[in-house]
Amino acid sequence: MKSTNKGLFIALAIIGLWGLSLSILLTRNVAQANIILILFGILCQTFLYTGLFITAHDAMHGSVYQARPRVNNIIGAIAVGLYALFSYRKLLEKHWAHHRTPASDADPDFHDGEHTGFLAWYLRFMKEYLSWQQIVGMAIVFQIMEYVLGIPTLNLILFWVAPALLSTLQLFYFGTYLPHRTPKDGYDDPHRARSNAYSTFWSFITCYHFGYHWEHHEYPYVPWWNLPEVRRVLKEKKKTFIASSQLEFTKNHRET
Repeated sequence: MKSTNKGLFIALAIIGLWGLSLSILLTRNVAQANIILILFGILCQTFLYTGLFITAHDAMHGSVYQARPRVNNIIGAIAVGLYALFSYRKLLEKHWAHHRTPASDADPDFHDGEHTGFLAWYLRFMKEYLSWQQIVGMAIVFQIMEYVLGIPTLNLILFWVAPALLSTLQLFYFGTYLPHRTPKDGYDDPHRARSNAYSTFWSFITCYHFGYHWEHHEYPYVPWWNLPEVRRVLKEKKKTFIASSQLEFTKNHRET
């Protein structure tokens, strides 16, 4: 499968799985379900909600479907609309502001310089992106699903509301707080970003490789599913450079 089509396939697969999972979970009889299965359902739906946002994020970088920018942006708009009625255009503006001025006063994702702790920063982050229009819109959708479609209130809370909120915590923690919090010695890189050291598997499970954040800022047009390969190649280049430098040092040392 060509890379340009692979991105579109993965994006549609995530959107499709999110819709299928939600449809199944909203029609389950929660009262008779095992608590472990309920928790598993919440976690799975949270992961798929995160996938929706990551898909939209890739669309903002033009990497969902590079061959057709219009299709790419439509997919992104659908993903953030399903996620929480976000405006794709506004998110696009804010996200590129983040890339231009990471971890600075001009960065909409960054803290205010005083409230640097996880919770205070998270609340500021949510305030920056949530609007009253969204909240009212989501409340209307909730009412329609509850009273028009007859979906039980508990199901909506457990599998529609809770996973969306939990995914914001997941995205913020692994994609903003950990990568961009200020190091003790200050930033030493223009991206002002760090990557986690998780394995490829755990990097995917925690946040669709969003934790490989320095690599993302260095190569913003690389789709999320290719970040592990970028990280591997960069590591190999670094090892080769170090080995070459050590060899050169040893050679010069012997000659002297």
